[in-house]
Amino acid sequence: MPASRLVPRTLRARLVAGLLALLVLAFGGVGLATTGALRHFLVDRLDQQLADAGGRYAASLEHGAPAGDADTRAQAPGTFGARLLSGQVTAAGVVDGDADDAHQPGDDDTVTLTAAEQRTMTQLPVDGAANSARISALGDYRLRAVSGRDGDVLVTGLPLHPVNETTERLISLELTVFAVALVAVGVAGTFWVRWSLRPLERVATTAELVSELPLDSGAVALSQRVPDDDPRTEVGRVGASLNRMLGHVDAALNRRHEIEERLRAFAADASHELRTPVATVRGHAELALRHPGPVPEPVHHSLERIEAEARRMGAIVEDLLLLARLDAGRPLAEEAVDLTRIALDAVADAHATGPEHSWRLDLPTEPVVVRGDADRLRQVIANLLTNARSHTPSGTEVTLRLEAAEHSVRLEVMDTGPGIPPELLGRVFERFVRGDRARSRSTGSTGLGLAIVRAVVAAHGGEVEVASGADGTVFTVCLPQRHR
Repeated sequence: MPASRLVPRTLRARLVAGLLALLVLAFGGVGLATTGALRHFLVDRLDQQLADAGGRYAASLEHGAPAGDADTRAQAPGTFGARLLSGQVTAAGVVDGDADDAHQPGDDDTVTLTAAEQRTMTQLPVDGAANSARISALGDYRLRAVSGRDGDVLVTGLPLHPVNETTERLISLELTVFAVALVAVGVAGTFWVRWSLRPLERVATTAELVSELPLDSGAVALSQRVPDDDPRTEVGRVGASLNRMLGHVDAALNRRHEIEERLRAFAADASHELRTPVATVRGHAELALRHPGPVPEPVHHSLERIEAEARRMGAIVEDLLLLARLDAGRPLAEEAVDLTRIALDAVADAHATGPEHSWRLDLPTEPVVVRGDADRLRQVIANLLTNARSHTPSGTEVTLRLEAAEHSVRLEVMDTGPGIPPELLGRVFERFVRGDRARSRSTGSTGLGLAIVRAVVAAHGGEVEVASGADGTVFTVCLPQRHR
């Protein structure tokens, strides 16, 4: 398992894990200190007992002691004794607690030392200092060597088993207590941290609610605020800062909405006001061109240009009016629309206006019917085909594909042209965006076709996407399959 998966991700888990880690370190330090102090105390007591015992038991192994001599033979069970003379161990024994310990030592008291253990005995300092050593037949011991009466060395030892057993019992007890304490602190700490982080969770919840709001367009009621804004706390300061930021964003969004509404109103009013004079100019130009009398060629050419530009201006006005209606949320017609028939007619029209392109149609066997505005959906398909014709060279293959799913309809317009430049790909659905301005103007493009496509599709509850590369461009329209 990767180490990154073991690292807690949430702040709550990190705080609890950090608390438990600190407790483990604290408990470990306390355990080591108490265990070490207790062991040191017990070993000191054992050394004191060795000092009090002197070398009496070791001396008794060689010289013997009168029966009932308590000073010589009354030693604690497990007491070890050894006599060394001239660097050799001459006798070694242990008090085993039997009745013969009150008399002459028997064979059961004798201890056989290995060569290594005998060397250990001879290397003990004869200064009364205690040292730890292990005797294979008996276990761990504290040994103390003193000088005897006959130039010999007397070694006395007491077992470390009681010290080790007491220390191990303390370690077991500490581990049990520390484990219970860790579990209790972990549970209590989890609830405490969760309760302490509730204000921060409210901040996160408010931020999530704001992030889900549709802030890109339209009127936005940004009423969410963080309830915790106490400046005396860290979370309160964060909440107060977030509330101030939300206030600024709310004011900016309202201001933007007001500006957008003014622009929409201006576009709608201007379009309405321009429709009549544009139609008048176009009508007079057409009337002048039909004059039966001779018209000088320059005048005739000027009249044709006036008519063409008036027609182009009229198309712009109509497109702006449509966008203004869609922006205002005016409902579209809702009726059964046969997209298959619209697709057939649109490709036929495209072939008539652009015979230099290769037009393909890919339709399912059954008619595809959706509910919506037939005129507006027809405009969507026509605009996509016109866009493909206007921005691709002659000979380009353009395919219109229609697919029906259970709950949606998918319409694709694919071409094998050079593709859309990357710097324009993200802006193709914006208003007045043209790939080739010079060519667009010469062909009468208004730069509003794809913007109308997106607005009409959105008004039908659908989505439109574009993908483009060196091998061509694909516009995809998805409409919901609504039934009544």
